[in-house]
Amino acid sequence: MNRFDRLGVLCAAAMLCMAGVATFGQQAAVLPKQFASWNGTPADVPATRLAPGLQQELGAGAPETSDYASGEKRVRATLGKYKDPSSAYEAYTLELQPVMQPSDVRKYSAVAPNRILMLIGNFVLDVEQAKNISTADLRTLASAVESHAASTPLPPIRAYLPEDRLVQGTQRYALGPAGLNAALASLNAGKFAPLTQEIGFATGAEAVLASYQVSPNKSQNLLIIDYPTPQIAEQRLHHIQAALAVNPDLAGTTVERKASLLSLVLSPVSEQAATKLRESINYQTQVTWNEPSQTLTDPPWLLVVKDIFVGTLAFCGIAIVLGIAFGGVRVLTKRFFPGKVFDRPEDMEVLQLGLSGKRIDPRDFY
Repeated sequence: MNRFDRLGVLCAAAMLCMAGVATFGQQAAVLPKQFASWNGTPADVPATRLAPGLQQELGAGAPETSDYASGEKRVRATLGKYKDPSSAYEAYTLELQPVMQPSDVRKYSAVAPNRILMLIGNFVLDVEQAKNISTADLRTLASAVESHAASTPLPPIRAYLPEDRLVQGTQRYALGPAGLNAALASLNAGKFAPLTQEIGFATGAEAVLASYQVSPNKSQNLLIIDYPTPQIAEQRLHHIQAALAVNPDLAGTTVERKASLLSLVLSPVSEQAATKLRESINYQTQVTWNEPSQTLTDPPWLLVVKDIFVGTLAFCGIAIVLGIAFGGVRVLTKRFFPGKVFDRPEDMEVLQLGLSGKRIDPRDFY
């Protein structure tokens, strides 16, 4: 192959790659061009607020942004894309703000005066100028996005946070050190960042963090860490205790273990408040033991007594029938065939005392 042929092959390969990239870009588009009465046009994607390390941890892809118009009304929708729903949930919680309140648009949605944030599978949808769009249209937009989303379940640790005195918008979920450091910084608890390396996310740990109001001017943060097994939790417990002991800035913070769960009340208002908060964690331990089992149970005693009587009567009945049958055959045989089958004289022997000289004839007995 000469160099011109090689050049032609390279050009053809480049064109195929460009066509594949274009096709991928078309397939990757998730935001609809039109929904309800709204028509969209692509817009410039805003600069991401995620640090490079956090982007890598979340597996963040290229986001999409579209400007939608319906008559005189305008909204802007930005869709963040992540590797799985757990990563998207982490990104969703990092976008929450204390001014946000839960919304009835979706189960996982939060609304601010002019913004709504929605978690949809492995996507996070951020709609600006949300006051210009109705709830029904928002649900239509969310349904269009949901048809492209992953449907794996969210991490169960999110439900462990107590609801009482929870400051809405402060919930933070982290599946890696970058996410936890970002969560601590967002809640003004950055001084606890040295604990991140002791938690051991590489062992499969997950963490959730939130603020709780103790009084009008006092709050405390609750950090919950879930591990795959109680043994790993016990090991990491000692690491965290050692880090707390050598860091004077973390004085007053303690860590406790319950099965595979560790809980820390960061900078507690008081020991009583920290204990009360820990006791309200929605976590129940359950121990299972894998061993052979059977489903048989003892029957009621009345049934046992009945079975005993029925069995005894059946046995007696069978004994009577067999006795009559055996005796009847013997009697009939002796009647019709006397001395032929049973009690034949030549086979019988009689012991006698010899008190008389007459010999006893066995036939005299029958």
